[in-house]
Amino acid sequence: LQPGNTILNCLPVKYIAGKMMFVRAFILGLEMDFVAPSSNPMKRNKNNYDFVAMVPLQAENSITQLNQIKKLIVGGAKVNDTLEKKLAKSKCTVFETYSMTETVTHIAAKKIGQKAFTVFPNITISQDDRNCLVISAPDLDVENIATNDIVELVARNQFIWLGRQDNVINSGGIKLIPEQIEAKLSEKLTSRFFVAGIPDEKLGEKLLLFIEGAPFELDASIFDSLDKYEKPKEIKFIPHFAETETGKIKRNEVVSSLL
Repeated sequence: LQPGNTILNCLPVKYIAGKMMFVRAFILGLEMDFVAPSSNPMKRNKNNYDFVAMVPLQAENSITQLNQIKKLIVGGAKVNDTLEKKLAKSKCTVFETYSMTETVTHIAAKKIGQKAFTVFPNITISQDDRNCLVISAPDLDVENIATNDIVELVARNQFIWLGRQDNVINSGGIKLIPEQIEAKLSEKLTSRFFVAGIPDEKLGEKLLLFIEGAPFELDASIFDSLDKYEKPKEIKFIPHFAETETGKIKRNEVVSSLL
């Protein structure tokens, strides 16, 4: 980014991501448009931008207007495989970012289409005994902060994100990572969905598939890509998922309402 470049802030300024857009504008001397946070920030917007930051839901709803943006970063939640393929077809240069509250801003990024995140300079990474990412970033006053993100380290400065430790389901002694199952189903289901475990007397936890919207009949073939233990024991249709302001599904709240 160069002084005079134009950026768009469409994120809530009460959260760090929205505040960081103001910081970038002030420090780099950028021109900034501001729109009230919404799920479709580019709606009726004819302007062109050098840089924009969005959450996945905003990027999904702005697909047809991404040609108005030169560089886009997407964060706040995992970019699913279906959205990633749509973003890859765009003329816009798109990066998925990785961050956590303790690091204030993102500490790694990957270009859409790549598997591994690359950490930024002066940041080191490792794993703990849970295979979760551990971050050290002296410039951000962060030392050996353990995350709940299960990762595969593929290089000294690169990692592949696999899922959240706090989402892991222990079903009959088999540990299942919901995000890995969801990735396999993402090309087969067009409705919003997620998988989660609920208490079960025999298995400890039972794997369920939650689908947003009115009930419909599913073709059994959508589960062909799943391993034996990854296949849901039940399917639950929920009229509308509870979600955060940035469009992230409140998994625990949805599951709790069922229980």
